[in-house]
This record gives sequence, structure tokens and C-alpha cells, in this order.
Amino acid sequence: MSDLPLISIVIPTYYREEALRDSIADVLKQDYGNFEVIVVDQTPKHEPEIQAYLEEMATAGKIKWFRLDWASLPGARNYGVRRSEGEIILFIDDDVQLKPGFLSAHVKNYVQNPEVGAVAGRVFDRMKLGDSGGDLQIEYLPPQAMDPGIAWYHIDLVHTIKPQQVLTARGCNMSFRREIFTKYGLRFDERFRGSAVREESDFCLRVRQTGYKIWYDPEADLVHLGEETGGCHDISMRSLQYQLTFYHNHFLLGLKNLTVSQALRLYARLFDCHVLGRPPCHKSGSPIKIATRGFFYILGFFKAVGTVIQSLWNDGQIYSRLDPEF
Repeated sequence: MSDLPLISIVIPTYYREEALRDSIADVLKQDYGNFEVIVVDQTPKHEPEIQAYLEEMATAGKIKWFRLDWASLPGARNYGVRRSEGEIILFIDDDVQLKPGFLSAHVKNYVQNPEVGAVAGRVFDRMKLGDSGGDLQIEYLPPQAMDPGIAWYHIDLVHTIKPQQVLTARGCNMSFRREIFTKYGLRFDERFRGSAVREESDFCLRVRQTGYKIWYDPEADLVHLGEETGGCHDISMRSLQYQLTFYHNHFLLGLKNLTVSQALRLYARLFDCHVLGRPPCHKSGSPIKIATRGFFYILGFFKAVGTVIQSLWNDGQIYSRLDPEF
């Protein structure tokens, strides 16, 4: 029997093929001796080669492969948690590249410090790899990165090179103690739709309420490929519905978790960056595009208010309620 804590790697996936296969292959090459792989698969139909690979891995007992007929990133995370057995639950995306010591880098933080309830890993985005080294390095994040009102524009988990406490993690590289889900009963909020932007931020803010620390470890790094197709959400990023859910999710984050002052600062920065297009967003300054983004900004706010009102009788766990194990 291994003395190493069992770590459950949950991989939600939706319409990914070769990238999913390669991500699983990297997990199976890890030098850590006690882990399980849970693939929560929401792809209706795979290419024959990928289908055969997944069947082979599942039959050999190398992965636990679950097929679902709906698409939701937070829903997939919750589904995977319910089928996990590990003392530590790690979430990665279905389009990542890992080093052999990736799991060990996550686990050491829990073993060394009982105050750590979550670990945020470093993420090298493929499109930013050219900026990830050299002179562009940050030892410690600025104080603003711990302010929930404006933190999202100051947290840099690409260039930061020193371990430290952080406010949140990146959803493609984050892990948690099991008791976050069992003892404290936390679940990912399935009302964060579209690409589910801010669903991990919402969850991490609630983790902090347990008293546990979220610890950033730059040695727990991976490369996020950011594939242009696929991903664990059910609508295109180019669609109008995506624009609506993008703003809805930000407003929902604020309404659920922030003080009035913090929320107002978040919404003001959201408007300045994503509607007006000012840095660091650098979006088009076309009056038509600003007006369009402004329309969805306003609509997203009212939709989020409606979501909060509905929470009085509906907690939004619509996908989990489809699961017999819920």
C-alpha cells in the first residue's frame, strides 16, 4: 500500500480529440506513484482513432471514462468529484502538456503545510510562451492581486516565479483537499455557463471562507495549448450567447461573493476593459462594437440579478441533479 496520498486527476472534455489523447498520455507518464485518472467526456462522438484509444485505456484500467450527454464545465467538475477517491483532487484541461514531476509538485504543498487547502499551478499559455521568460518575471504579485474587486487584472500566474498565497487559481491547473468538497460541502456553481469564465474564481473565493489558504507553486507548471476548437462548454465563443454569458458570469461572481464596494470596482473595471476596450483588453474602439458590448454588459447584469433571485428556490445544480449519485 502506497504511503503517498492518492490524487484524483479530473479531466473534463468536450469535442477534443488529439489534444485529449496527448493530455492523458502525459498524465500517465507522471513519476508520482499513486493516482487515478477520471475523464468526464461530454463529446457526443469521437473520431475512430480517439474512440479506440479511450476504450483501450479504460479497459486496461488506466483511466475511468464517463460519457455524458450534456456539456457544462462546472457540472463536469462536480461529476468527477463524486466519482473520485483521492485525498487530493486535481483539475486539468483536455489540452495541456505536463512534465513528469507535475503531480509531485502539487502534492508536496499539502504534505508540507496543513494550512494549504488548494494549490494553484503555473500556466504557460501557448500563445504567451514567448513572453514567459527573460526579463518578464514577477517574484511577488502586487497587493492588488489579493483584492477581490480588482484582483482579476493583477493576478499573473504565467510570469510569477515565487511561491506565495493567492486569491484564486486557473481552472486548467488547480487542486484541492478532498474535505473542501466533503467536510465543507462546496460544489462548483453550474450557473456559470458558456466557457464558464469565473467559475473557478467563484469557487476559490468560497474556499477561502473555510480558512484554508490557496497556495501558488510555480513548480506545478503546465503548458495550456488553448485549442481554438472544442473545450468543455456548449456554445461558440464567437456567438452572441457567449457574450451574454461572459458578462453574466462576472456580475454573478460579484453579486455572490463581494461587498458592494468590491463589486462596484469589479464592474467598473469590467466596463473599462471589456466594453471600452482599454488595456489590458486592447479591444476595438469602434463605436458600434463598444455599443454592442455595452448592450450585452447591461443585459448580463440583469440576467445575473435574475439568477441571484432564482437562487432563493434554485441553487443552479441542474446538471448534478441528472446524476443518480447526487
